[in-house]
Amino acid sequence: MLIYETVVPLTATRHEGCSVEMSANYSFSAKVNSVPLMAVEFPQAAQEYAIVFAGGPDNITPAIILGLRRDENLFVATDSSWGARYKPAFVRRYPFVFSMTPDGERFVLCIDEAFSGFNREGRGQKLFGADNKPTAYVDNILKFLQEYQVQFRRTQAFCQKIRELDLLEPMRAQVELRSGEKLSLGGFMAVNRAKLKALPGDKLAELAKTDELELLYLHLQSMRNFTGLPDRLLEHDK
Repeated sequence: MLIYETVVPLTATRHEGCSVEMSANYSFSAKVNSVPLMAVEFPQAAQEYAIVFAGGPDNITPAIILGLRRDENLFVATDSSWGARYKPAFVRRYPFVFSMTPDGERFVLCIDEAFSGFNREGRGQKLFGADNKPTAYVDNILKFLQEYQVQFRRTQAFCQKIRELDLLEPMRAQVELRSGEKLSLGGFMAVNRAKLKALPGDKLAELAKTDELELLYLHLQSMRNFTGLPDRLLEHDK
């Protein structure tokens, strides 16, 4: 689960007296070079990140590139702060996450107990009140994750349409550092601009009507952000 380590269901029995202290410390994501992105995030994310598509033939998801090397996030600064204006929802939801019950009937709110801000000393926001009911803080987390799931389903439908239109092609980014070192990053896909332009008029009209055509062009435009990664790497390696 990428940034998650010790995920357990959030319960009053286990987490009575526990709190979560949120901070600007994003070290928990320092070793991931990409994270999933929801379609609704494209307009903001495209300004700072390269948006790509990852996965296999039957399971494609948008993602943002965070680093040029494996296990390295160039958007986590030396002081562990996040080095961009927009923080992806996948990162913002941490240390909480939904998990599916074994019968597949419902989602259960879980927490990563390995999170540095998880504590039993009362620092930050309490998870349960004196009546052992979830606090308003937890209620807000639930609403955020419920909306995340809604956007996840919408993103899946968006990706399904892209697959059906056969717009994606494998891509490899070649980056040359100031030192002359060359790095190659692969394992992801991008929309083929020529295939997109060659779509029949009715298909383009359908994409435009649902604002999905805008998302595709935001994705293509965002690829220019690869050019800023070498400078981030140079600063990271100082």
